[in-house]
Amino acid sequence: MTAFAATTRTRGTAYFRLAKLDILDYYLGVVVVWTLLVPALRFDAGVLTTTGVFLLGEVFVIAAMVALDDLTGYRDGSDVTNYSPDDRARRRYRKPLVAGTLTEDQVLRFAWVTGVIGALLWLAAIAIAPHTPLWTLALIAVTYFFSLQYSWGVKLSYHGFQEFFIAGLGWALVLAPYGLATGRIDGFVLAQALLFGLGPLLFGVYSNTNDVAGDRSVGRPTVAALTSPRGNMFFVVAVSAAELALILAVPVLDGPWWFPLALLPTIVLRLRQVWIGFAQHDILRARMLGIRIHRITVLALVVVNLVVFT
Repeated sequence: MTAFAATTRTRGTAYFRLAKLDILDYYLGVVVVWTLLVPALRFDAGVLTTTGVFLLGEVFVIAAMVALDDLTGYRDGSDVTNYSPDDRARRRYRKPLVAGTLTEDQVLRFAWVTGVIGALLWLAAIAIAPHTPLWTLALIAVTYFFSLQYSWGVKLSYHGFQEFFIAGLGWALVLAPYGLATGRIDGFVLAQALLFGLGPLLFGVYSNTNDVAGDRSVGRPTVAALTSPRGNMFFVVAVSAAELALILAVPVLDGPWWFPLALLPTIVLRLRQVWIGFAQHDILRARMLGIRIHRITVLALVVVNLVVFT
């Protein structure tokens, strides 16, 4: 391998890590959306094309968002603190700026290029969509704006909205493509969107718990940074309980009566996650379990939808 090829490969790997392309959890929303469609629409050419273009735009928008988040975290020092070389539990190489594999200028250029491409792809999805209700267009516009402003510009996550945004992004990434495909929304769809968004939140809050020192040092007001360890624990338990309440409420929101039974693995594992995080004080292990729970939940939703919408 030549020096040029080796450098190109190393830089490509760094950009891959910068975009967090190995974290698929938000992208799974389109799978839920596809299974929420009636069979006649699942293989409709217009719906498939629209959903595919929206998903591709989503990848670029999220890449821009996380790149700007890394840049801000590097500049204010929080990532340097949270990804200390002495902390073997945190993989420093996942932060290219901290690891020294990319420069600030490279990250900023990457963010703007991916942000522009993401916007163009979402506009293309709207242009070819079978339906374009006003609420869907507004949701896409708001999602795009605040994704790029999450840690940049107005720095939404530095003004106390981080947890809401993490969940809200998941909600939007289910509701928006569903709206483009069908032009409507109902209680069952809304409930699944809410459950989907709670998944990233319920591993994000464990990341925040682990990163509390770095976030406090730069004034990033996560719940973990603003409260005591006990208060943060109560918050995480409350969000977990809200997820349980939503699961139990789905049958009265046009869902099947057996929906809570189908989500039983999520319920049981969520209890285990809280136990690992706050009884055993293994926060990063609880975070990893949260990622798995989200994926198990998505699988359960997919199976439920394939049974219901046949």
